[in-house]
Amino acid sequence: MEKQLKIIGMSGSLRKGSYNTGALRYVEQAMSKDVVYKTLDISDLPFYNQDFDTSGYPDVALAFKEELRDADAVLLATPEYNYSIPPVLKNALDWASRGDEKPLVGKLAALLSVTIGPLGGARVQYHLRQTLLALDMKVLNRPELFIADAAEKFDEDGNMQDEKTKKYTKRLIDALVEEIKKSK
Repeated sequence: MEKQLKIIGMSGSLRKGSYNTGALRYVEQAMSKDVVYKTLDISDLPFYNQDFDTSGYPDVALAFKEELRDADAVLLATPEYNYSIPPVLKNALDWASRGDEKPLVGKLAALLSVTIGPLGGARVQYHLRQTLLALDMKVLNRPELFIADAAEKFDEDGNMQDEKTKKYTKRLIDALVEEIKKSK
């Protein structure tokens, strides 16, 4: 029997009612049944500090890295903060890049961004690609998914409502699953 594919999602937003977290909730609903999908909660990761390299990593960081190690791909959903990556997401990526075990090296990644503005997070995605390049990840180039004007596409609880946005999101996750299958 073939091993089930596993995709890990991470949201760059901690906000209650986050549109990016809502997009990942939709991903979980729309994901193919032959894929195990899980959104990781990165809010409990302490800020990375190089002292941990000698004093030892906290259990929450070790568990986080273990989840990443076992995944075939990572799906990152992020808002744009000052044209850049939110600190909580950058911190998670920093944790994943430290120590002897670097579970993201060579791993496939897909990106989506949801913002209330008209650009849909285009700037954050290009900045995030630079970081993922440094981590030696393989980023899915197409399709790109920038979800603009989020307040019109999500309800007050952050749940995706717009059918066109759902279609584009499904297209991204299907492309990610297909790319994983091609790489096996």
